[in-house]
Amino acid sequence: MNRETLEKKARQVYQYMMHSERTQWGNHEWIDWAMNIDRWDWNAGVGLIAAAEYGRAAGEERVIGEVEAWVTRNRDQSEAVRVINAMAPFAVFPQLYNRQNNPYYREKTKEIAEWMAAQSPRTRNGAFEHTVTERASFREQIWADTIFMAVLFLARAARLLSDRGMADEALRQVLLHLRALQDEETGLLFHGWNCEAGDWMSAARWNRANAWNACGIPMILEELASSGFDFGENETLTEIKIRYRRLIDALALRQNANGLWPTVLDRPDFYEETSGSAGIACGIYKAARMGLAPASLKESADRTVLAMVAYISDNGAVRGASGGTPVLESVAAYNKVPIFPTVYGQGLTLLLFAEALRRTEG
Repeated sequence: MNRETLEKKARQVYQYMMHSERTQWGNHEWIDWAMNIDRWDWNAGVGLIAAAEYGRAAGEERVIGEVEAWVTRNRDQSEAVRVINAMAPFAVFPQLYNRQNNPYYREKTKEIAEWMAAQSPRTRNGAFEHTVTERASFREQIWADTIFMAVLFLARAARLLSDRGMADEALRQVLLHLRALQDEETGLLFHGWNCEAGDWMSAARWNRANAWNACGIPMILEELASSGFDFGENETLTEIKIRYRRLIDALALRQNANGLWPTVLDRPDFYEETSGSAGIACGIYKAARMGLAPASLKESADRTVLAMVAYISDNGAVRGASGGTPVLESVAAYNKVPIFPTVYGQGLTLLLFAEALRRTEG
């Protein structure tokens, strides 16, 4: 696909994510949670991270300005929601600091990263416990989502603050999550692990759980590679790369011929889900670019880009994204999750298009 078409589609997706009206969202009972971007939580955070990546890839300075305007508008909310799953919006703070040199962004990055490293709830094996803004408890649970929602921020904080301890903790968290969630038989990731019960709960190899890691891990490694720290023959990093390669190879094998993935990866009879598909393909692009996976796998992501274009409505809404999904009671339940527009669906698609734009440079 040529750059002009990619830029057009990316603009549409971005515009709907940041500027659409309530009347454009549809009538699902969860739609305000799904598309109201002015909430400090993981959903908006995914959108902000994607917007910043898109702004950089497309050379759209106004987009970065709109990300900063969002933070100015909503930052007071962050004081009331200090939980792991609501860390995602902070991931844009280092970029905003580097852009404006506003000390607020550096100071808040330091404050939140220190809280995360020293005070955030942990499971018995030291992984970040999945804590959320909703009135729900997931005691001793490790979820795949945390890599993107929290550990990415910690890696970016480590780079901004030149803090080796934070960098090491980010790597440790990645490895703890991979060890807990990776299925040794298939290489895919389960949605969650219960340290107390010692099981994967419903044991669903859910596509968006895999997407958060397929996309998030190379973003984390790229930040740390640019931090100036010498990791040398780091055993943690070596194991992460081995496990990540297994994940990417396994994902490529599960891709449908049209470029998308089913909502549960080992259930080809389940519906195809677009947000996870976009995140997986974005990860494949990043992995191939960074040498974490073979360059030949880029053709797999190319197919996903073509498929995703067909799911973008004229107003920029990305169709086919499943609603917010906790670890469900059974694998079958994942095939019943309703579909409607979401900020994270827009964001993961925008991340894919931003990486595809990067590929067209030069």
